[in-house]
Amino acid sequence: MDRHIRNIVIAGGGSAGWMAAAALSNALQRNCTITLIESEEIGTVGVGEATIPPIVRFNKTLGIDEAEFVRATQGSFKLGIQFVNWGRLNHAYFHPFGSFGRDFDMAGVFHYWQAAFEAGQAGGLDDYCMAWSAAKRNRFAPPSADPRHVLSTYDYAYHFDAGLYAAMLRTYAQAKGVKRLEGRIVAVGQNAETGFVETLTLDDGRSVAGELFIDCSGFRGLLIEGALKTGYQDWTHWLPCDRALAVPCTSSADFTPYTRSTAHQAGWQWRIPLQHRTGNGHVYASQYISDEDAAAVLIANLDGAPLADPRPLRFTTGRRNHFWNKNVVAIGLSSGFMEPLESTSLYLIQSGIAKLLILFPDRDFDPVLVDEFNRLTRTEFERIRDFIVLHYKLTQRDDSPLWRYCAAMDIPDSLRETIALFRRYGKIAHRELDLFGDPSWLAVHIGQMNFPERNDPLLAYREADGAAWLTKFRSVIEGAAETLPDHGEFIARAGMKAAGR
Repeated sequence: MDRHIRNIVIAGGGSAGWMAAAALSNALQRNCTITLIESEEIGTVGVGEATIPPIVRFNKTLGIDEAEFVRATQGSFKLGIQFVNWGRLNHAYFHPFGSFGRDFDMAGVFHYWQAAFEAGQAGGLDDYCMAWSAAKRNRFAPPSADPRHVLSTYDYAYHFDAGLYAAMLRTYAQAKGVKRLEGRIVAVGQNAETGFVETLTLDDGRSVAGELFIDCSGFRGLLIEGALKTGYQDWTHWLPCDRALAVPCTSSADFTPYTRSTAHQAGWQWRIPLQHRTGNGHVYASQYISDEDAAAVLIANLDGAPLADPRPLRFTTGRRNHFWNKNVVAIGLSSGFMEPLESTSLYLIQSGIAKLLILFPDRDFDPVLVDEFNRLTRTEFERIRDFIVLHYKLTQRDDSPLWRYCAAMDIPDSLRETIALFRRYGKIAHRELDLFGDPSWLAVHIGQMNFPERNDPLLAYREADGAAWLTKFRSVIEGAAETLPDHGEFIARAGMKAAGR
């Protein structure tokens, strides 16, 4: 008997809905109808304009041309994130997409750096990072494919207009046969015995039947929560920011190939440079600042004139108890919310889609598949949560109630162990499904002054002159950075400049 799924219904559009529609229509090339329901009346969150390197591979999998993508989304390039005032006031560090140094001995580069730094023979850790060497000069080119070249030691992602990206993917998906229905979902029909979702009813009376439903309805979780009452884990005690204000402003001359995150007294502000504007937002904890004062802080720290009134967003950081419940899979904000400090919003959409395709079911919806999807997604959410909490916990700021709370708060056991291991020996704890690798954890630990108490014992047995190697490497990357084109010039020369820019 044929048990294959023949009808997939996606509830909601935006980045999540159209990324799902594009990926599913690319993978399921025949014998399956994909229908996406969205309403123009319902707005999208659209704060996820900064990304991390996996988005490059997502686009390549779909066969999307990079130049066409950057041009269509008014995009720019991203080599990492600069964090300002996080560890302490008037201090900054860089979280790169790429490595610090490159391996040259059995003992790690970081441990040689630590020994040289403590002896006064090395500069800050950022000085040995190719990504930062290029970023601080506002220079960019794709990394070299030659692993012997120092220009191969970094990676990149994008900044782009999320609304334009969704529109681009809509065109892509519809060309592959995805059917779009305009309308509001007003009722969810469920099987009386199993509770499985069977139909969605629209505001004009149309009924849409399906076998697999993808919930991309945003914070509402129309199917995963509204119909199935899945439940939600609140992480506000670890991540107390619960509101954001977003506003675009005119572009500045500082067209940086990186995102900037600046910590304020009750939260932090993002800065994301696009071709046609700069995206800005203030993420804050409402128990420590009023909405009016948060808006004033945001407007006072813009690079250019605001192009709109600040748009408010309220959220509760956390995750669903289950991401896949019965025949409903939550993708995007319906699955949970992680504040965009490390630009993981679109990644979590991408990752959810990838896991669904790997564990794609038939109409039996075998619990073995469902349980594995939920286990993997839960683990990944918790690893990302730990990494974001790390930024707050390691602060040395005591100038406001938020930072005093964060420095003193209890944290998950997994993160407590991670911090302790690094503080003792400078070792990175490796855990399953950790999105962020050693350079990312190093950047935050050292950037926020969690210096190891001891050097790696292995150094005592090695003959390499680490200080001399570091001096040479720094000179090499500084020289290599000077050969790269200006960020804006690269976009123009590569044919990626949007019309009218």
